[in-house]
Amino acid sequence: MIRMEPAITVGIIGRAETVTGAFRETVSVNGRDFPAGPFRAVADGEHVVLSGGQDGAPVVARCIRCRVSGDAPFVLRDVTIGVAFHWERRREQAFQGDLVLECREGLLSAVNEIPLEAYLESVVSSEMSPAAPPEFLKAHAVLSRSWILAMLERKAGRLRESPERKADAAAGCDDAGIAEIRRWYGREDHEHFDVCADDHCQRYQGVGAVTEKAREAVAATRGRVLTWQGEVCDARYSKCCGGRTERFQSAWEDVHVPYLVSVADGPASFPVVSNEEEAERWIRSEPEACCRVRDPDILKTVLPDFDRETPDFFRWKVEYGREELQAILEEKSGLGFGDLLDLVPLERGPSGRIVRLRVEGSRRTVVVGKELEIRRWLSRSHLYSSAFIVETEGPPSGPPERFIIHGAGWGHGVGFCQIGAAALAWRGDRAEEILARYFPGTSLTRLYD
Repeated sequence: MIRMEPAITVGIIGRAETVTGAFRETVSVNGRDFPAGPFRAVADGEHVVLSGGQDGAPVVARCIRCRVSGDAPFVLRDVTIGVAFHWERRREQAFQGDLVLECREGLLSAVNEIPLEAYLESVVSSEMSPAAPPEFLKAHAVLSRSWILAMLERKAGRLRESPERKADAAAGCDDAGIAEIRRWYGREDHEHFDVCADDHCQRYQGVGAVTEKAREAVAATRGRVLTWQGEVCDARYSKCCGGRTERFQSAWEDVHVPYLVSVADGPASFPVVSNEEEAERWIRSEPEACCRVRDPDILKTVLPDFDRETPDFFRWKVEYGREELQAILEEKSGLGFGDLLDLVPLERGPSGRIVRLRVEGSRRTVVVGKELEIRRWLSRSHLYSSAFIVETEGPPSGPPERFIIHGAGWGHGVGFCQIGAAALAWRGDRAEEILARYFPGTSLTRLYD
């Protein structure tokens, strides 16, 4: 088990033709001084060509390491955040630590190497607003540290059992002979760095958003992680569970993880969803869940600015004309369904999230899963969650003219509910109590000082 703070590598930009930015001071680039100011890196065959804003010979190599001394940050421009989600956008971001530029297959990557605790200060500030309650920030620091250290332990082969292999897919037929596609997306499919900087792993948006409250939360919990039977927990989280969290196997591999089970996110123990009638009743309801937060003043102190552009995260509705949804399905799946006839849930998790969905068309019928792939197929970006029911409108005979999707929650729903946890902190719960609620049976352990 890890007993010292590691340095980690974070992929910031991948597969780009050009990387631009600026150094705030002179840096060491592959052993030679490189001036402060703007820089530009381009791919030339299998080499990186790094040029500065002043006259001078460029640095040319397959891999270029820019060592930044002290706390002076460097800047990267046109960094994409929210990749493939509805809040996707580009931003200029500042980073501390080393910058590594590499060229593979004629395209560039920009990787930041940084000590883990400094990385966590940015994660806590990027995932949620650093103005959130201190106990929430502490809880988030612990779970984010747990997740990345568990991932590093798996990569090193030190965990007895890995709850998730790399991104996987299965194709075949169900019992009725209908084609079935099951796909989930792992966090271990980065070959050239430890983690990426976006929602696929954890949001890491540099030092610009870090506040003193975030630094204090990380420092107060330094080295502390969640453990289960002596191993670091693979602590998952999402934005809003919708009133009940989901189990691990609904989103990823078919493995039972004892601390990633479905729990009620409210003062009462909401029942689990076990059939379509219960799913409809649950998704159309407005239970008094912790994550049912609509007060704009509270949301302003909890969510980053771009997340506040999504105000209807607890219960939501999306409407499509049939031809529009057919076009989305064809684009996302690569399959032609003909006239879309129906969307039929075949399997749900305890939170109501659909694990297997049958897409019925006049030319083809396919079963798709798991939750993220379902969300991807039914939106230009992604649906907020796979906890939804479908209402159709149209003539009594023939294909529907409209599909109305009523949904609950935002994200996969497994583990820690970020908005629910923030609400618990607002009411006075301590970080340890919040973590115990979402990760039952776990312990808090300090790995290093």
